[in-house]
Amino acid sequence: MDILFAVATLGGIGAVLGLLLGAAAHFFAVESDPRVEAVREALPGANCGACGYAGCNKFAEAVVDGGAPVNGCIPGGSMAAEAIAAIMGQEAVSVKPMVAEVFCRGDRRRARDLFAYDGVQDCAQAQQYHGGFKACSYGCLGLGNCVRACPFEAISMGPEGLPRVDGEKCTGCGLCQEACPRGIIRLVPKGDHGHLVWCSSQERGKKVSEACEVGCTGCKACIRACPREAITMEGNLAVIDLEKCDDCGLCVEKCRFNAIHPRREGRREETALPEAATA
Repeated sequence: MDILFAVATLGGIGAVLGLLLGAAAHFFAVESDPRVEAVREALPGANCGACGYAGCNKFAEAVVDGGAPVNGCIPGGSMAAEAIAAIMGQEAVSVKPMVAEVFCRGDRRRARDLFAYDGVQDCAQAQQYHGGFKACSYGCLGLGNCVRACPFEAISMGPEGLPRVDGEKCTGCGLCQEACPRGIIRLVPKGDHGHLVWCSSQERGKKVSEACEVGCTGCKACIRACPREAITMEGNLAVIDLEKCDDCGLCVEKCRFNAIHPRREGRREETALPEAATA
């Protein structure tokens, strides 16, 4: 009898508490804006954080609250931007597709190491150890921070120790760019048009050629050769403006160290780049 009474009492207490909790939930409920769910459904759901928010839900809330732009989802591109703009009753804003490029071709065959590194396989950690093991202080360390940072599996390490970007998978989120301690990964407009200087060194002349066979020495021969004035110097490094470049290839002929290549060729590591000429 005592057991039945105890069970009945506990059951009654549980029922009362349940009613109280239900009433409290109803009383204190915060109405959610249905647009938040609609925006979230328009997103690719990668939760990569490239938008600057902790996942797609937070980004959707920020868009509805007015704190984030409708085109803030980089992986979603123009398709997501247009869908979100329609939900928010705004004018669609186009998003220029971007892709990551690795501005270094100093692989194990072409770039010299200062010493054998056997530490933590992390670029940032290796950078802290005497400034890195590469003779070129601007060269890729090849320890895969960019690979691990990519949520889309768009980057892999090539056989010669350089990252390879799959242009089809890359969404231009920029997370690999942030993960690179040497800043050699940059976003450029998607496509195969134009030539690029596949180097990031700010050194000049002999110091570059002693460290790497395919580095830009800052000689400016490419600038003098370009009929469209598409090449300028940023510090000691030649940089090509893709909007001005017409793929004439005259800069390639003048570069003695093979630092300049068409994008479609320079991106494919399986296509062996010609050996650099000796100075």
